Amino acid sequence: MSDEESFTRLLYYGTVQLNRSEEEVWLMPIGYLLDLWECHKQFLGLAKPKRMFTIDDVIPYGI
Repeated sequence: MSDEESFTRLLYYGTVQLNRSEEEVWLMPIGYLLDLWECHKQFLGLAKPKRMFTIDDVIPYGI
C-alpha cells in the first residue's frame, strides 16, 4: 500500500466512520487517530482488545 492510499484510507476512516471533519482529521495526531480507529473496530466487534482489564486490575482492593 502506498503512502497516498494509506492517507486516503485514514481520511475516510476519520471522516466517515468516526464522524470527524476533514480538517479535524488532518490536524489530529496520527497516534490518536489510530487509537480512535482501534476503539471503533472493537466497538463494532471487528477486533478484540489485546488485553482485558477490569477495575479490580487497575485499582487495588482496599483503596
